[in-house]
Amino acid sequence: MKKVIVLGSLNMDLTIQCVDLPKNGETINGSDFFVNPGGKGGNQAVAAAKLGAETHMIANIGNDVFGEQLLEALQGYGVHTEGVFRDAHETSGVAMIIRSHGDNRIILGNGANHTLPEAAFVEMLQKLARKDDIFLTQLENDYALVRNALRHAKQAGMYTMLNPAPARVLDSDVYEHLDLIVVNQSECELLTGIYPSDEDSCMEAMHSFEARGVDALITLGTHGSMCNAFGRYLFVPAQKVETVDTTGAGDSFIGALCSCLSRDVDMKEAMEFATRVAALTVTRRGAQASIPYKKEVEHYFKEEN
Repeated sequence: MKKVIVLGSLNMDLTIQCVDLPKNGETINGSDFFVNPGGKGGNQAVAAAKLGAETHMIANIGNDVFGEQLLEALQGYGVHTEGVFRDAHETSGVAMIIRSHGDNRIILGNGANHTLPEAAFVEMLQKLARKDDIFLTQLENDYALVRNALRHAKQAGMYTMLNPAPARVLDSDVYEHLDLIVVNQSECELLTGIYPSDEDSCMEAMHSFEARGVDALITLGTHGSMCNAFGRYLFVPAQKVETVDTTGAGDSFIGALCSCLSRDVDMKEAMEFATRVAALTVTRRGAQASIPYKKEVEHYFKEEN
């Protein structure tokens, strides 16, 4: 089995429910407040680990209570944490999440996520990485680090994946060191100028990525996902479930995809499994706690069928 190595963010999620989002200058009552370990990198690593992949996290936390809790959560879910460093002068990252009408709005406090030294990353990657292992990263760390990390991972012979969130325009050399980019509709539009809303626009967007030398997987929310990886154009419809909280849905999809690819599962089957994982995730509250284990996914959809 191939290893999954994740460079990414670790945030403590502070989540509250409200009926409607507050207007400018308005104070409203909320409910159902809870604290839950998160961060896109952490969520994706936890998903991969919960679903059976040998998963290693490279990240940075503060020397504070949130940092300790984030580290303990990763270890409890089976993520290897020898690559998690501590910053003595910066706080751990946080995410303020407002949930309303089954959707969410998120404000990030980057903290230690933006102070991981490149030298520390390179040293850990050289220790862990083997040819054909899977390298996954996002954009909640310092952009220069992510950009260089993809180059180091590609030079090590790894299969490189990027989830460009929060969305931003990418430099051309990022694509040069990238095998697969996983985008949602808004990220796709920012990067290609094409909003993928149907098969034709998805195909046009994927051709745009192909022209830059990279395969793409586009998630389409309640409509499903499309992909052109490994020389095939694939579409997988979404699973219909009752949504409780969308936090972590995309991250669980990506982590599930990595867990399948680490076992050389066919891409169509990997997308179908990742779709089921994401669907089960949104039926639960929170980020990492909502991500199911493999047996839970199999049991839930066996019952549904």
